[in-house]
Amino acid sequence: MPSDRGAINVTRSRPTHAMNEFARFLRTETVGGMVLLAATAVALVWANSPLSDLYTTIRDFHVGPAALHLDLSLAEWAKNGLLAIFFFVAGLELKRELVVGELSNFRSALLPVAGAAGGMVIPAALALAVSWGAPGATTAWAIPVATDIAFALGVLAITGSGMPSSARIFLLSLAVVDDLGAILIIAIVFPAGFSPIPFVAAIALCVLYAYLQKRRITTPFLYVPLALGTWVAVELSGVHATIAGVALGLLTRVRRDPYEKEAPAVRLEHRLQPWSAGFAVPVFAFFAAGVPVNGEALREIAVDRVAIAVMVGLVLGKLIGIFGTSLVAVKLKLASKPDDMAWRDMAAVAMLGGVGFTVSLLIAELSLADAAAERAKAAVLLASALASLLAAAMLIRRSRVHRVNNNEG
Repeated sequence: MPSDRGAINVTRSRPTHAMNEFARFLRTETVGGMVLLAATAVALVWANSPLSDLYTTIRDFHVGPAALHLDLSLAEWAKNGLLAIFFFVAGLELKRELVVGELSNFRSALLPVAGAAGGMVIPAALALAVSWGAPGATTAWAIPVATDIAFALGVLAITGSGMPSSARIFLLSLAVVDDLGAILIIAIVFPAGFSPIPFVAAIALCVLYAYLQKRRITTPFLYVPLALGTWVAVELSGVHATIAGVALGLLTRVRRDPYEKEAPAVRLEHRLQPWSAGFAVPVFAFFAAGVPVNGEALREIAVDRVAIAVMVGLVLGKLIGIFGTSLVAVKLKLASKPDDMAWRDMAAVAMLGGVGFTVSLLIAELSLADAAAERAKAAVLLASALASLLAAAMLIRRSRVHRVNNNEG
């Protein structure tokens, strides 16, 4: 269970505190999902209104020190800068899960790991098959591999209140592994003009960060400049700057010492997660989601094989990949399914995996250019909306079943 296990050493005590931490995480991500939805709606309405030129002007306004090659547009600052905070929090959560959480237990980890693997491979394969031969197909296959945890948890919280807690735990664990896969794809597939010297500098700064963690240094007067320096070095190296956030998150200590109330990873997550879910991701969405969705744009999407591939990958690929791989893993006795979670519950959660959004929008911007990227982003929005509606219908039905069963019991 994704909980405050960073405050637990060998024994897994204090279960009430652990459940409170898990509930806090869900509340933060759920509220963040609502803010994200609002930011997306504002961007879509504005970008398709008579004031669309103003939206474009704001989005493309450049600011930053040109001498450091950081004269970026506001959209690029949101994509490269603010999303680094989101990925730092994802790195913290991933490290905590791998060391002391659900993913640290081999058998418990296998089900969400298998589901996440299938939920990345099958959508990518379907997207590549549908778009094969079309311009951009060789990179656009990566767009539907990601699941947006904030949006997915928001839909689950609103429509799946009667679902067992194991469904939420499975979705969150799956999303953590999914984030790792998306991070690796971004780092490997989308480097832009790789420069070795800044990259070596970034590695050296990461080593220094790890050393300070090992020496139990806690002052922000060292870590904040170090984190900024790492981000600048990664940005200048050509590797996507969000990787800096992931790297530092994975290097943060997750086990507390006896004299500490909380481990550094838990403490940082408490402080940064509200900013990530409530500000960084919605601002990125505001600048990324402002795409045309008028009749002409929809007609263009309908004949664009890459856009169609993105939608097929997210809506069908995620469902087939997550559910199918999980089913195979359990049938082969490689993993165990929670007793209170039926296969129809699993199908509803798998459908939620089709909510691609944040990272899918990012990969669309990295893999395509100009009009093709706009159509792909519109496809991500449409597919995420469709997956949300289908998942909501399934979750409402399953929640009613669980409530009836609980009342009869």
